[in-house]
Amino acid sequence: MEPQIEAPSSSRYDSLLLIGSALLLVGGMVAFYWFNGEVNAALRLLILLAALGASVALAYRTHLGQELWGYVVGARTELRKVVWPSRQESLQATLMIAVVVLIMSVLLWGLDSVLLFGVKSLTGRG
Repeated sequence: MEPQIEAPSSSRYDSLLLIGSALLLVGGMVAFYWFNGEVNAALRLLILLAALGASVALAYRTHLGQELWGYVVGARTELRKVVWPSRQESLQATLMIAVVVLIMSVLLWGLDSVLLFGVKSLTGRG
């Protein structure tokens, strides 16, 4: 048996950066609502966006942030590989689904009616 090598856990520095990032974000949100009546809405929004940007930049410097960014880049790459259906294919698929739903609803209504008739016959109410 080979000894398993554990992935290096986040360092204390990463934890401090993530906590700082969270505090920046919370501080931006608090400032946005704290200055509600005193400061123009556009300026409050700029403060919130600046806090969000600083928070993201700080979180990006961590190992977790780097992994998350790698995941986003990979997801965008895979999204480019998707072959999207044409308008006609989408319309045909939608119509087929509507037809199947209609057929199933009629079948279930018929089964319900037969079962209702059977229960009424057995209980003497029909």
